[in-house]
Amino acid sequence: MLGRLNHIAIAVPDLEAASAQYRTMLGAEVTAPQALPEHGVTVVFVKVPNTKIELLEPLGEGSPIAAFLAKNPSGGMHHVCYEVDDILAARDHLKSAGARVLGDGEPKIGAHNKPVLFLHPKDFNGTLIELEQA
Repeated sequence: MLGRLNHIAIAVPDLEAASAQYRTMLGAEVTAPQALPEHGVTVVFVKVPNTKIELLEPLGEGSPIAAFLAKNPSGGMHHVCYEVDDILAARDHLKSAGARVLGDGEPKIGAHNKPVLFLHPKDFNGTLIELEQA
């Protein structure tokens, strides 16, 4: 069911500073910031040869990232995103196997303009998992 690793997401308290750090210290190419109001975040992607690193900061007070940063003020790894060929089939399989899909269980459009779902971290060794339609 799982396809390739699409990205690893890191929550940061200051997106501009984190982007500059990746550019200047690591020599990475970083995309322009993209606001995703439906997810409550602003993101950039750091391009690396085998995947991407998503840096995300809260967008608005109701952002789920704000709660994460309250517990981890310096930031930290937030989630891992895997591609799947059929997100609805993956969702249905996972639910039948006992996994919890966050939200209402319906895919939302993510940063790559593709449907995404999130799986409860308690069902996957403490790791929040995002699934993205390939």
